[in-house]
Amino acid sequence: MKIDVFTLFPEAFDWFRAQRHVRNVADSDSRFDCVDYRESSQLSGRQVDDTPFGGGAGMVLRVDVVEAALRDRYGSDPSQLSSDRRVVAMVPNGRLLDDQLVSELAAVPQLTVLCGRYEGFDERILDHMCSDRISIGRYVVAGGEIPAMVLCEAVIRRLPGALGDQHSAVEESYSEALDGAPEYPHYTRPAEFRDWPVPDVLLSGNHALIEQWRRDQSRSRAAEEDATRREGGFTG
Repeated sequence: MKIDVFTLFPEAFDWFRAQRHVRNVADSDSRFDCVDYRESSQLSGRQVDDTPFGGGAGMVLRVDVVEAALRDRYGSDPSQLSSDRRVVAMVPNGRLLDDQLVSELAAVPQLTVLCGRYEGFDERILDHMCSDRISIGRYVVAGGEIPAMVLCEAVIRRLPGALGDQHSAVEESYSEALDGAPEYPHYTRPAEFRDWPVPDVLLSGNHALIEQWRRDQSRSRAAEEDATRREGGFTG
């Protein structure tokens, strides 16, 4: 898989790229690159943004700047890119990132992620150059870099060779293996700590009972989440 992240702050990804699972993927046939919008800007001072038409606070990432960055990277009309690759814009009001969407993205050979900044993207970028608008939650952060890392982290963990044990990414919260429910509780040594014991079933050695207990715990957590949603405790 080839992942390109377009950003004004490629250095923000230095820590992310140094993580073992990301390095593992980069050492295989996959690739993770960052592209600086400013490198393709033909405007004075490598300008990338401008004031919004109609007035208002903040600055907006320009459509011509993003178009030039995509054209320079791929050598083709950016309005046609989504025909052979997923081009994702990280925005607060996009499709919420979940396990199903991560699976979709992990299955594509080429993924482009656009990070916004300031007041966000000129809407023509979203309308004509992107195949997806994706959100990690209904809130606003300073830019798309951290949301892009969240998306790429979730996707890269699904790629062959990313994890030491590929089964680690199979039975996780909200995965198909758990029927979309949260993962069950985990415990480790010591078995006794203060007055907080590990459940006896996990010490029994009976794998069938342990599996049943884990499934029951997972379903119980799913029911608790549903109840919280109905009560308005959170949305997701």
